[in-house]
Amino acid sequence: METIQEYASELILLIFLALTFLQSGSDKIFDWKGNIGWLKGHFLKTPFRNSVPLLVGIILALELITGIASLMGIYGILSSQNTSMAFWGALLGCITLLMLLLGQRVAKDYDGARTIVIYLMPTVFLLFLLQN
Repeated sequence: METIQEYASELILLIFLALTFLQSGSDKIFDWKGNIGWLKGHFLKTPFRNSVPLLVGIILALELITGIASLMGIYGILSSQNTSMAFWGALLGCITLLMLLLGQRVAKDYDGARTIVIYLMPTVFLLFLLQN
């Protein structure tokens, strides 16, 4: 019980990351064609227009790795108070969100970029909490 009290903020933020990235990744897997179709239109007037499937594949891989690392971080904290995997989950989350932010900015979707920043703030805070 002491572990949960000591790491409550980290655990809640890791659950947030796991839910966010695993849901987003599974959405891309189960609706690949729909996501690619929408994103091709979204990036039609950008330098990314010819590489949408490749870039979505990269984001998909990063989202799944981030979600799994976050789950492993939860396990590491609860089982042995080891925060190293949690740190990697948070760092990968920041990198993934920055890549998504870049995409939104390039597409001039400023509302979408603002939404990404809303996810980035707690992720950076988690990274800060996990620094040793």
